[in-house]
Amino acid sequence: MPLHEFQIWIANYGYAALYVLLVLGIVGLPVPDETLLTLTGYMVFNGTLHFVPSFTWAFLGTVSGITISYSIGRIGGSRFLHRFGGRLHIRPESIDRVHTWFNKWGHWSLTIGYFVPGIRHVIAIVAGTSGLEYRTFALFAYTGAFFWTAIFITAGYYLGERWQAFPQTMTNAAFWVLGAALSGAVAFWAIRAYRRRRGG
Repeated sequence: MPLHEFQIWIANYGYAALYVLLVLGIVGLPVPDETLLTLTGYMVFNGTLHFVPSFTWAFLGTVSGITISYSIGRIGGSRFLHRFGGRLHIRPESIDRVHTWFNKWGHWSLTIGYFVPGIRHVIAIVAGTSGLEYRTFALFAYTGAFFWTAIFITAGYYLGERWQAFPQTMTNAAFWVLGAALSGAVAFWAIRAYRRRRGG
């Protein structure tokens, strides 16, 4: 669906449309989530929407979508991913990559995964298949949903007419931050291993 159609849909159906679109996007259907949130901020800027209900419904849509994904993982597990993943644009290599992510970063991957394309659509399903209890899932996933929603809507509002540049900029920044974090982690473990060998 072209971007202007999302804007028309939200303008016609309001916050309910925003909620439904984000639920579908988080579950894995082809909805440009970050762009949609930034567009929402722009629509607050131009007076079509209001900030508090926009943020509230966007957050609820994100939380609902991520919870559905988690439930799918708890109920259907890996069989669902391999059988129906293609219909949700989830490729086998993406599943393997997210499993690696979850094993390496643990619960925090539910929080930061929103900012990495190809991760947020699968990470909750992987969390569900791992047997992660709902309370822990909710703490990390809903916290990430709060910040992800707030950042993109606020950016769209403050950027105004320049809102379309933000989603790609944010995506590029996320990769740089992730790369720096990984490099720092590798350096930390290398130094610790070196000190252990010297101490031994």
